[in-house]
Amino acid sequence: MAMFPLGSVLFPHMPLPLRVFEPRYLAMLADILKEEPSEFGVVLIERGQEVGGGDVRVATGTLARVADLDTADEAVLMIAQGAARFEVREWLPDDPYPKALVRELPDPDWDPALRPALADAEALVRRVLKRLAEEDLSPWPADVGLDEDPAAAAWQLAAIAPLNALDQLELLRSDSYERLLTRLVEMVTEVDGTY
Repeated sequence: MAMFPLGSVLFPHMPLPLRVFEPRYLAMLADILKEEPSEFGVVLIERGQEVGGGDVRVATGTLARVADLDTADEAVLMIAQGAARFEVREWLPDDPYPKALVRELPDPDWDPALRPALADAEALVRRVLKRLAEEDLSPWPADVGLDEDPAAAAWQLAAIAPLNALDQLELLRSDSYERLLTRLVEMVTEVDGTY
């Protein structure tokens, strides 16, 4: 699979806006657009930087599906949508762009009994986002919409929560929605106490 290492975590059911300008990623885009759906993997860069290579990448990521493309001065503006999670089994040579052999991770089963936990997590995340927005510290408005599907909404809450990339990575690796929501509440509660 073609891979696009980034300095951020992509969650299932979340949009990913990208400005593609590096020749290696323009080549990747040309290759993936030959197939439908046009897909690539997104993983977090643990150390190093996005531009130029030489980075250290984590082994858990999210499949991204190209949803929209536009061209700008010397770049391609792309919107992709987060889909299934995966685990990198083996990194292949970056020739001309990063590639890896991956294994899709199963999506946990949603338990309707988790609806109160989802509601509590949502209320907490929105309260903290509202406070941060008042200080111009939040990239997400407190009233940002969530999917009606509770499983999708759980991933979206993890994505909009004011957490650092390594905390988000831990959430992305959750093997159950109960674990995802429990850790999300713990992490956001801790962040809430620092403001």
